[in-house]
Amino acid sequence: MQWEVVIGIENHVQLTTNSKIFSGSAIAFGAEPNTQASPVDLALPGVLPVMNRGAVERAIRFGLAVGAKIAPQSVFARKNYFYPDLPKGYQISQFEDPIVVGGQVTFGFEKDGKFETRTVNLTRAHLEEDAGKSLHEDYAGMSGIDLNRAGTPLLEIVSEPEMRSAAEAVAYCKALHSLVVWLGVCDGNMQEGSFRCDINVSVRPVGQKEFGTRCEIKNLNSFRFIEEAVAVEVRRQIELIEDGGKVVQATRLYDPDKKETRAMRSKEDAQDYRYFPDPDLPPLTIGEDWIARVRSDMPELPAAMRARFVSDYALPEYDSMIMTSSHQMAAYFEAVVAIAGKDNAKAAANWLMGDVASTLNREGVDIADSPVEASQLALLLKRIADGTISNKIAKEVFAAMWEAKSADENIADAIIDQKGLRQISDSGALEKIVDDVLAANAKSVEQYRAGKEAAINALIGQAMKASRGKANPAQLTELFKKKLAG
Repeated sequence: MQWEVVIGIENHVQLTTNSKIFSGSAIAFGAEPNTQASPVDLALPGVLPVMNRGAVERAIRFGLAVGAKIAPQSVFARKNYFYPDLPKGYQISQFEDPIVVGGQVTFGFEKDGKFETRTVNLTRAHLEEDAGKSLHEDYAGMSGIDLNRAGTPLLEIVSEPEMRSAAEAVAYCKALHSLVVWLGVCDGNMQEGSFRCDINVSVRPVGQKEFGTRCEIKNLNSFRFIEEAVAVEVRRQIELIEDGGKVVQATRLYDPDKKETRAMRSKEDAQDYRYFPDPDLPPLTIGEDWIARVRSDMPELPAAMRARFVSDYALPEYDSMIMTSSHQMAAYFEAVVAIAGKDNAKAAANWLMGDVASTLNREGVDIADSPVEASQLALLLKRIADGTISNKIAKEVFAAMWEAKSADENIADAIIDQKGLRQISDSGALEKIVDDVLAANAKSVEQYRAGKEAAINALIGQAMKASRGKANPAQLTELFKKKLAG
């Protein structure tokens, strides 16, 4: 039987406020347990929550960025459940009336070897408080409770179940992660839990309209784990159904060591949480003037920047998508082009997607921390464009620039001169190299003159080798064709 995968995602985004959503407690990561929990966070008798304005503004900013409706009035509700790290016995969240309604996220991903652009609709995004954390290590067989995280402001972003593969789910999460960091509403640190993913997975026979029974995989904190967990869960559900069993709706955890998902608890429905409006918090009212103030402070959004890169720099859509994959990447690209010139925009994109990206990945470094600054890469591109060095030699120069970690803007020129890498463009010197290669490669000469035009590539390769990669390829090609035609 042919199966179709159905995926919907809930992302918990920790907001970049200085204090918690309903108290003035700090939210700095890594503090000693229970040193950042106030009477409000501890739910001591007589305390009252007070809304954090900064959390609301970050939610508005996100809503505007995804083209959603900002609700003029939203309501906070109590989500009732018992867990040791939930001191109130309920979580303050939003249920029937969320602050953000609808919206879309557009992203690109590889499918069947081709680059595709995809848009996923959002159901909603709502504000809520985080719970504390249960600690199970180094406590002599006991568990500890750390309430530092209790009350940390979260924006839960809920997608429609419109994704159909693990690769699509990862691409969506990467795009959403990039957007919230771009907007400054989240620091995006997945290791610290600032951006967490809950993936709802189900399968159904191809052609069936009704959804299958879904299972939710909780708290995935890396893109690699998202892809692995979805693949594992899809396989589990298909094998279960094909063996005559039934998928039971449940919340599951992914074990990356065993490469399996395992049941955590049966999946609760809304009625199990007994939602009702929180009597301690009035409805949140957001006027058009407030929305206008937030909109006026918005940065240029990735979609607008992508369109500008296509129109201003003549970049292909794929290149513009990669160049706007993060705010730091976009800023670096534009800084290179500002110095190297618009004519070198495509070359800049190629380098950032090629040698720069591969070196960053190998070294585990973000573009913002690259030891090769934008101005230094721009000079390197200029030296390729003016014929000082070839593309091949430029790769050697770039590697040396990376290792040098120099602040000198002219480091590319210094390395070129130090290593004697300037391209040979002198016609006399090139002509001697060409003559020597022709004399030593009679068979290739004969093949070319017999109509096998590709034979010239072997000759050019020999000439490049003889010049240690420093010969000007364009001049070489012209000289070979001239002499072979004689």
